[in-house]
Parts: sequence; structure tokens; C-alpha cells
Amino acid sequence: MSNHRLQEAIEALKSTRVRMTPQRHAILEFLYETLTHPTADEIYKALENRFPNMSVATVYNNLRMFKEVGIVKELTYGDSSSRFDCVTSDHYHVICQECGKIVDFHYPGLDEVETLAEHVTGFRVHSHRMEIYGTCQNCVKKLQH
Repeated sequence: MSNHRLQEAIEALKSTRVRMTPQRHAILEFLYETLTHPTADEIYKALENRFPNMSVATVYNNLRMFKEVGIVKELTYGDSSSRFDCVTSDHYHVICQECGKIVDFHYPGLDEVETLAEHVTGFRVHSHRMEIYGTCQNCVKKLQH
């Protein structure tokens, strides 16, 4: 499944005439394969062995460009460094307040919230965002010791 979405992202890039370099492909592939939402630094560290000449700045610049094209979202929560997420169908984020880990959470029923909000307020709703905060299992274990 992630492979199909990766292909769609690559097609979207081609349509904007952005050259697909091996680094760009690797960054995108990493984003689509990882279920966490990595920071630019984490992406850099994961790929530095394959691309010794690639800098953190290169990763940042590519992520910014992917964001402009609309295939990657930048998630900023509080003051921690930005995390990056592939743009996919509606999903929500459950965020650990201890370590900043973000996990996707799908709940299709929440789409009705927009309809209800329009009905109650008369607004024309364009989108919504929901964040759920808690403590991940790893941090819960650490806190118990």
C-alpha cells in the first residue's frame, strides 16, 4: 500500500518538473515507509550512510520543496522540532507529551464533525485537525521506574 502512495507522490513531483534525484527518492521512500513522523535530523541520520555527501540542509530543503508541492506535511507541536508526515487521507495524531512521539490514528466517523459544525454554526467548513495528547508506552514504563 505505501508503495502505491509513494508512486503517486513521485508522479506528483514529476508533474511539477522537479528532478527526481536519488536523495529525493530516498527521503520520500523513508517518509512513506516509516510509521513514525521523523524530524529532518532523523531522516538525515537514517540516510547518511547511503549518501555521505548529503547534508542536513539538503534534507531540509527537499522537505520544504515536498511541502510546497503538497506531498508532505510539516507537523509543528509546541516548541519541539518539526516532524514530517506524508499527505494521506484524513488521519489524526496521538502525541506523547514526554518524548514527542506521534502516532497516526484513523477514525472515519469524525468526518461527521464537519457536517455537524456547518449545520450548527452556518460556517462553510474547509477542514479540521484533531490532536490527542498522552504518554506513550515506553514513557509510561520509564515513569513507573
